Amino acid sequence: QVQLVESGGGLVQPGGSLRLSCAASGSIFGDDFMAWYRQAPGKQRELVASITSGGNTNYADSVKGRFAISRDSAKNTMYLEMSSLNPDDTAVYRCSAVLRISSRSVPRTYWGQGTQVTVSS
Repeated sequence: QVQLVESGGGLVQPGGSLRLSCAASGSIFGDDFMAWYRQAPGKQRELVASITSGGNTNYADSVKGRFAISRDSAKNTMYLEMSSLNPDDTAVYRCSAVLRISSRSVPRTYWGQGTQVTVSS
């Protein structure tokens, strides 16, 4: 059984910073792809940032230079460091990971429950 749990969300003032964490529990052999998504009310889900097993990263244009995605494979944890936050960053942030529970298992996509980030004065 694999579970992803996000943490670190909350209320922050414009220009502030937050670090989100996504911890994976259970038996995990390896990850192929991990990503952070967000969705604000009335808007489509957006891919914020992603990272491959090889460490290659990709970011949405709206967050380039402000957000940084990273992972710690030993801890089965992914992070999203957010800085220079503005109200447009307000959304529910959800982590996603394509994981294998063994060397021969078929990769599957797992999702966290989401954590609220609110940027407001």
